[in-house]
Amino acid sequence: MLRRAIVSLLTVSALISLPVLAGCKKDEAAPAKPANVTKVAAGEIVGRRVDVIASEKGFTPNEVRLKKGEASTLVFTRTSDDTCADAVVIKDLKIEKKLPLATEVAVQIPAGDAKTYEFACGMGMFKSKIVVE
Repeated sequence: MLRRAIVSLLTVSALISLPVLAGCKKDEAAPAKPANVTKVAAGEIVGRRVDVIASEKGFTPNEVRLKKGEASTLVFTRTSDDTCADAVVIKDLKIEKKLPLATEVAVQIPAGDAKTYEFACGMGMFKSKIVVE
């Protein structure tokens, strides 16, 4: 009798939890860049271009790998107003740039030394990294 009651309780708990767990599933697909983006000027891109999307999920990709000695430019595009990622901050490089909605913003990254740089939103909630190797 007790065993049957426990099984029933566990079954009910599982059934109640399923919709909640399904709603918490993180969508791993990269957010799409809107079609009406204001493009960065070609002269602002130095070396390799790496696109980074700032959305309500943070930065995608959340890790950027660059080759030591290869000039590179990260091009950030904010795709949502529902995010605190309305700026990008790279403290080690003393870079802080606003990310206007649907506008590409170029950030040149020095790749002279093998090093890891952290970049984050202005509030420091969404953190990502640049690995120069």
